[in-house]
Amino acid sequence: MILQAVSINYIVVDSEHDALILENSLIKQLKPKYNILLRDDKTYPYIYIDYTQEYPRFDITRKIIKGKEIKYFGPYSTGARDILDSIYQTHKLVQKKSCLKGKKACLYYQIEQCLAPCEFDVARADYLEIVKSAIDKINNKKSLVKDLEKTMHLYAESMRFEEAGEIRDRIERIQKSQNFSYIDILSNENFDIFAISKNDQRAVILRLFMRNGKIISSSYDFINLNNGIDIEESYERAIIEFYKNEKPPIISEILIAHDFSAKKLVVSHLSELFEKKAKISFPLRGNKKKLIDLALLNTQELLKNRKESSEEHILRELQDLCQLSVTPYRIETFDNSHMAASATVGAMVVYEKEQFVKSSRRVYHLEAKDEYGQMREVLVRRIESFDKNPPPDLWVLDGGTTLLKLALDILESFGINLDVVAISKEKIDAKSKRAKGSAKDILHTSFESFKLDTKDKRLQLMQRVRDEAHKNAINFHKKTKLKNDQESNLLRIKGISSAKIAKLLKYFGTFENIKNASLREVSTILNERDAKIIKNEY
Repeated sequence: MILQAVSINYIVVDSEHDALILENSLIKQLKPKYNILLRDDKTYPYIYIDYTQEYPRFDITRKIIKGKEIKYFGPYSTGARDILDSIYQTHKLVQKKSCLKGKKACLYYQIEQCLAPCEFDVARADYLEIVKSAIDKINNKKSLVKDLEKTMHLYAESMRFEEAGEIRDRIERIQKSQNFSYIDILSNENFDIFAISKNDQRAVILRLFMRNGKIISSSYDFINLNNGIDIEESYERAIIEFYKNEKPPIISEILIAHDFSAKKLVVSHLSELFEKKAKISFPLRGNKKKLIDLALLNTQELLKNRKESSEEHILRELQDLCQLSVTPYRIETFDNSHMAASATVGAMVVYEKEQFVKSSRRVYHLEAKDEYGQMREVLVRRIESFDKNPPPDLWVLDGGTTLLKLALDILESFGINLDVVAISKEKIDAKSKRAKGSAKDILHTSFESFKLDTKDKRLQLMQRVRDEAHKNAINFHKKTKLKNDQESNLLRIKGISSAKIAKLLKYFGTFENIKNASLREVSTILNERDAKIIKNEY
């Protein structure tokens, strides 16, 4: 690694704790070649109940709720909402937060899913017995699943097949959150267990959550090995990423399957975060070691059962063709859209695990009027968000070598190691052709350009992600233009001419900026009378 370094820079901070946080942030932002980038940005939900309420009810949270008598259950990697819905379906509890305010029994009482303490005199002690029964079901998902199966069969016998199907799907989701046999270590201890294993192609990070002596939930993530993996660093990253910067509702002892050198530093960081002494243990014998052995056994099973898909094979072939530094398992694609330099917008779509990730899509209002400036604006804004949303494995641009060089120059100026491919449309008679299935698009890399056969799976994948970004950019442009046209018509009705509106847009860029401008700023572009009309309207 040192032999490949051109220069070394460093940042001085006040403590090792600050260095740990800074290192984690820089790995996300700069995507250095030899560090793993974990993308598990989920905060796992907990089920909780507040006993300070006269008739307490269960709800879901992802952070600590203020209160003296709150009990938490979890975390749940999946199925938390299904468990909660099942509890309310099988126990006569107060179903909604607003129920007690109504002072009158509602539909839930009529269908025998609530005792209606809002209207009737229900002894709190009797209600708490139902709560205790519900807690037993939360702690014993096998018993809860048996109740759901009975309900499912009743629905099926009554020809209520759609409702039976919903219960069946709910049972599957609840069972997925706990893929292990119930392990009872004859104690009420809580553990968060981390285990990592690897083979030649990938590594897997497994998390088990044991509460009151029973494993209640599990989750795992695969890491595709592009530049190898440092197991010690992986534990450090996995633990820091899991707890992030929020105190968890349930603080448990952490068990690890392998020791790592930065353990004391991570303990110090977590102790500050938890506001109490954190504990990370590497057990070598006893019940804790049995838990570690169970976790490692399941990591090996996950690796054995994880087969390479045809899509992954195409991605590795794309890596070889384009000489990419890593296999592009996560791809971000960019495109811009405008009409005569008006309603200028950009769009980014994310492709991962053989599908487009809707929650990761982004759209941008742009101020630049030319295609080059628009792409620069979009890419810079995306880079500035790397600390919150880490970079992908590959950028794909809808354009040619000019935009490719622009992206590479921007990344270099920020010190970021990221592959870029541009895809330009075939030109016939100097006009771009976007014919699906027959378009002979060209792939451009920093090394070479490729004109592949239209049946080539690598080209088809690049066309697919390009077209998705193009579609999103066009749709957002249409919405923006429609909104701008409505704003323009509104101003014209108030006596502001089209020429004056164009003058304002040329200066402020968007109608939103005009709305946010002060009366004095608008007066510098138009006369004071027009400025007052505009500000009164907005």
